[in-house]
Amino acid sequence: METYIRFVRAVSNGLGVVAAVLLIIAVLIVCHMVFTRFVLGQPTSWQTEFVTYVLLASTFLGAPWVLLTRGHVNVELVPLMLVGKARFILALGAYGGAFLLCLMLSWYGFEFWHEAWVEDWSSDTIWAPKLWKVYLAMPVGFIALSLQYSVDIVCLITGRESPFALSDEAAL
Repeated sequence: METYIRFVRAVSNGLGVVAAVLLIIAVLIVCHMVFTRFVLGQPTSWQTEFVTYVLLASTFLGAPWVLLTRGHVNVELVPLMLVGKARFILALGAYGGAFLLCLMLSWYGFEFWHEAWVEDWSSDTIWAPKLWKVYLAMPVGFIALSLQYSVDIVCLITGRESPFALSDEAAL
């Protein structure tokens, strides 16, 4: 079990690095686009679309890292009002529901990607990139997010982590 947990956490960390690199690339491309348009006075044809795709990929691929580091927006009012078994049950329900949702989105994301692959979809712009490359981030991100939720559930059930990463002293 420890090997599985370490593996999934390593995947989440790796995808976090990929997401950060994609964000840096997006910033550099935006700078290039601004320079090309406003300094050189030349049109840009691919930059806006590329940045949009890179930001979407960064969002999907970075989500497991955000979950791993508890960096997401979290409303803790109800968990803070609960203690012990009640907080555990709420956490198990929340993690379990999120896990099932991510599995479902993984499935539909894979179907969407597969259709783009088989039908050889391209965007309707001058640049016309193959959309299967863009859509691949969706199933990969959701599968990794599902794995990270499974690790969170295992850590919750085995007592490695407290529900919502809160101690019982944190109750209102």
